[in-house]
Amino acid sequence: MSRFPAMTSPNALLPASGLARLSPHAPRWRPGLAGAHHSEVFACSREAGGAAAALALAADALRAAHRGAAAEAQDRRVLLWVQDREALRRGGRPYRPGLPPAFRERLVHVACQSPQDALFALEEGLRCREVAAVVGEIAGNPRALDFTASRRLTLTAEKHGVPLWLVRLDAARDLSSARLRWNVTAAASPRPRWNRDAPGAPSWRAELFRARTHPPGTWTLRDDEHALVAERRADGDADQRDAAAPYPLGLAFASGDRSLAAW
Repeated sequence: MSRFPAMTSPNALLPASGLARLSPHAPRWRPGLAGAHHSEVFACSREAGGAAAALALAADALRAAHRGAAAEAQDRRVLLWVQDREALRRGGRPYRPGLPPAFRERLVHVACQSPQDALFALEEGLRCREVAAVVGEIAGNPRALDFTASRRLTLTAEKHGVPLWLVRLDAARDLSSARLRWNVTAAASPRPRWNRDAPGAPSWRAELFRARTHPPGTWTLRDDEHALVAERRADGDADQRDAAAPYPLGLAFASGDRSLAAW
């Protein structure tokens, strides 16, 4: 029997020591695929799209995990949303009526004074079996959020099976052990079918620039409250090169976590 778990559930995660076995032709990311326990979302605070995209990704992961409306309805575990003081100042508090329907009645919001306190709250939330998912918002590149702190979050999320989406507001891409790393910006919403002047579904341009089990790529994401829709983009020469050549997994994974963390 293989000592590595099969990638069959959205929360299944291949250990770092098993990455060398992956094929160079790794599958592209798409909604509903097996998800990572620890993801980062880089976004600008002026657009307020980072947390929204993180919530859409969290809702998609939980829908895929339940594999059925009945199972999803029975899961009443809470969504933990943690913000440090600077993230709260830049983006404001969560607005409950604006949340995805699945989260409106089970949100627990924690406002922290410092990044250190926010990291502590995130780690404690990941240890709680009554938490379905964790969303964190930390502004900038605080010293407390170094590679060691990132690694602690990854290991805790994997150990307890609670997924984390950490939104990095106005931050530079630094060293991290997050399994999926996204850069998210606002995108134009499609016009509604029946009322062309009404607001469209929230949309984001999402660039997956680092991932454990998928090649990089860019998508337009849209959450229609029933499913996460992803349309593949080919923006510029980088995406065209990515589409033409297989992702060099063996070379990228040769040095372990740090080869995938920095950008």
